[in-house]
Amino acid sequence: MNGYKKYIPKGMRFKILKALKFIPDEPMIKLQYRLKLGRKLNLKNPSRYSEKIQWYKLNYRDERMPICVDKYRVREFIKAKGLSNILVDLHAAYERVEDIDWDKLPKQFILKTTNGSGTNIICKDKDTLSKEETLAKIRGFFQQSSASAGREWAYKYVQPKIIVEQLLEDPDSKDGSICDYKFLCFQGKPEYVVYDVDRFTQHKRNIYDTEWHDCHIESDCPCAEGEIAPPSNLKEMLQVATKLSEDFPAVRVDLYSIRGKIYFGELTFFPWSGYVQFTPDEFDFKLGQAFKIEQIMDVL
Repeated sequence: MNGYKKYIPKGMRFKILKALKFIPDEPMIKLQYRLKLGRKLNLKNPSRYSEKIQWYKLNYRDERMPICVDKYRVREFIKAKGLSNILVDLHAAYERVEDIDWDKLPKQFILKTTNGSGTNIICKDKDTLSKEETLAKIRGFFQQSSASAGREWAYKYVQPKIIVEQLLEDPDSKDGSICDYKFLCFQGKPEYVVYDVDRFTQHKRNIYDTEWHDCHIESDCPCAEGEIAPPSNLKEMLQVATKLSEDFPAVRVDLYSIRGKIYFGELTFFPWSGYVQFTPDEFDFKLGQAFKIEQIMDVL
């Protein structure tokens, strides 16, 4: 899957997609689906999860979704849910690169832009950080948008900002990295937990049901080997995921857990932009059964 990524750098892919903005969303999504997954996209009677995500992009609109995908404004949503205790500390927020006041930032932090995916810069020592290189990266991030790349409409309404948050590290981890727990939720009910580990080195991913039974599903990165214990606060994390997903037909709720404390990661309405190949392939249909867009299609 996505073999073209080996030959076309990410920055170049964004430039190509930006140049193709004139193509309407539906034909562009059909083209991307064909190129990335090697099959025709069925939008009239979608049954796969990957197909329903594309239908979701094209047809479902909720004014809260742009707020939720905005890494700054989503904090309002989390607080309104009574879950301010899971928010990562916010050090600063800037509208322009030129506004960053390095002197006021702590020694360690994570810098993000609010309008994209994978636009994070980790700083473990401000004194050794190349500010010129960092600023150049941020300017490049501002030119990228998930709205134009995957035709994910909600990102069109995100005002690009730079936020600086507390750098989370797990003291019980050998390298200080933290594990992701991504809850695939449908109609306010978590159905599966996507467990991501070693994301910045040898990225591995396992998929579990909510009782932490390994589903033995492979996706676009290998599975972690051996038996992995569930987080001690899995029940509480499921409760948080339920509350954050209750307003939407489908959303992925990303959380972290460090020594029993839950931290919010992000809300994602179009996981992997809907372009992920599961092995076995039947899992795509199984997720599709949980994503009941038929109820929405009857109303629209």
